[in-house]
Amino acid sequence: MKINHLGIATKEIAEALRFWEDALGLENVHTETVEEQKVRVAMLPLGESRVELLEPTSEDSPIAKFIEKRGSGGIHHVAVETDDIVASLAKLKAAGARLIDETPRIGAEGCLVAFVHPAATGGVLLELVQENKH
Repeated sequence: MKINHLGIATKEIAEALRFWEDALGLENVHTETVEEQKVRVAMLPLGESRVELLEPTSEDSPIAKFIEKRGSGGIHHVAVETDDIVASLAKLKAAGARLIDETPRIGAEGCLVAFVHPAATGGVLLELVQENKH
């Protein structure tokens, strides 16, 4: 396993990119809207991992609720890459971990994703990611 990306909630991707691209020199290599999760995402490689900027596309988006609750954006989740997301979810469930998603769903870039509740991880929202190997 490895860290696939760090999800950072932001009110506006364009504004956030001024820091990540202009100040740090990272490159936005992929932007898309994930309708099911009501977010627009931008992916910026950083070493072997990536920074994922998340902008809500709806007021009832989980990212909009996160920003409203905190009063600002910030680190929303840590995404860990797995080769077998179904097996990883089964292992977590067998260990008694509280899952938000018991079965994977399609996320950004067509990857399979599933979230583990922060109550199971010491307060960190964890996303499991199985990359889509085209």
